[in-house]
Amino acid sequence: MTGKMPEINKKDGKMYKKYQLSNGLKVIVSPMPSMTSVALGVWIGVGGRHEPAKHSGISHLIEHMLFKGTEKRSAKQLKEAVEGVVGSLNGFTADEVSCYMVKVPANYLGMGFDALSDMVFNAKFDQEDLAKEKFVICEEIKMYRDQPADHVGEILGEIMWPNNSLGRPLTGNISTVQSIKREDVIAFKENNYHPANMAVIAAGKVDPKRLFKYVEELYKGKRRKKPAFKAPKADQKHLRVKFATRKINQAHIALGFHAPAGNIKERYAIEVLNIILGGNMSSRLFEELREKFGLCYDIGSHYKRHSDVGEFIIHAGVDNRKILKSIVAVTDELRKIKDLGVTEDELARAKEFAKGQFLLAMESTTARMLWFGYRLMTDKNIPEVKGLLRKVDSVTADDVKKACGDIFKSSGVNLAVIGNINTNMKNRIRTEISKL
Repeated sequence: MTGKMPEINKKDGKMYKKYQLSNGLKVIVSPMPSMTSVALGVWIGVGGRHEPAKHSGISHLIEHMLFKGTEKRSAKQLKEAVEGVVGSLNGFTADEVSCYMVKVPANYLGMGFDALSDMVFNAKFDQEDLAKEKFVICEEIKMYRDQPADHVGEILGEIMWPNNSLGRPLTGNISTVQSIKREDVIAFKENNYHPANMAVIAAGKVDPKRLFKYVEELYKGKRRKKPAFKAPKADQKHLRVKFATRKINQAHIALGFHAPAGNIKERYAIEVLNIILGGNMSSRLFEELREKFGLCYDIGSHYKRHSDVGEFIIHAGVDNRKILKSIVAVTDELRKIKDLGVTEDELARAKEFAKGQFLLAMESTTARMLWFGYRLMTDKNIPEVKGLLRKVDSVTADDVKKACGDIFKSSGVNLAVIGNINTNMKNRIRTEISKL
């Protein structure tokens, strides 16, 4: 059951220790001696991508239920145990992972770890609590649908990843959530919440040997098979557009493209591209649509990477009367950056921004813990920080131009729009977006 305690990871100086129990559980500790707190996360390699369609949303439902009490603690006692020592308790569900985390003063690490472990292994799944939480989640789903800035992203997912779990919302839908039974929840958790599919990650003022001892005592169990998911097809041949007509004051636009995720060099080029195009307030889209033309308040882009595929998303909230003009402005910028590339000045600023943002995040115990978790659970490894910075520095203007050509293809455009749109406007939008 025990694992060998290794030396400090040599590649990154004193940034982290990594070790593994014989049952497959991985442990990463990143000591930050100058801090007074520790961020601790229990990660499970299961999320929305692993769910059968009929049980869509079950990972998210389990996340909710783990906060509803255990055999020895009520829901209130769980929260009081952490918040009573000025700590915070939280959790989230993503496409490929679920995570439960606490941030506590360093001298309360044992209590925080015990509370998290109790939640993960000893949740009660009381039938009455389950009924209440299913109702709560259905209200959450309604809330997102009433917020067009969120709902437009769900619509985009549906058309980008048809017939695949990536195209379904993490919350599931009302019918799937209502149909999930207690035995379904228990079976799904038992199949996926086991040591070989888990990691414990801590960052802050923490002694690695002390945490390793806690893990050995509490994280017992046999190694079992990890869950799998169906890889989506990213071979889109035609433009996909979906409109949702609603009488709202502001229309919401989401433009999506499939992006590579496997080639490391291209991934870094896409990260830099995202910063130049829409990743901050000095980006091209922000400068053109907001500062120059005054078309919107909210405009930006992001690159979302999964373990096997990626997606490049542009989003904006605009006046209903300016939907077409805004889409024209976006497609103009995409054509410009695809045809002409980026300047050396833009490239240099974007690379410095990328490195600076990463290094600033590494000063936070929580951000550091989350970065380690995502890299370990999604990429199955943690890149050397110095090497990561070198890879950002190595991105060239030609790399960015190639990434633009690979991503921004007219046949690969996915567009979702929520707004007060008539048929004539829909046709004009289709015509314009097809010009990319």
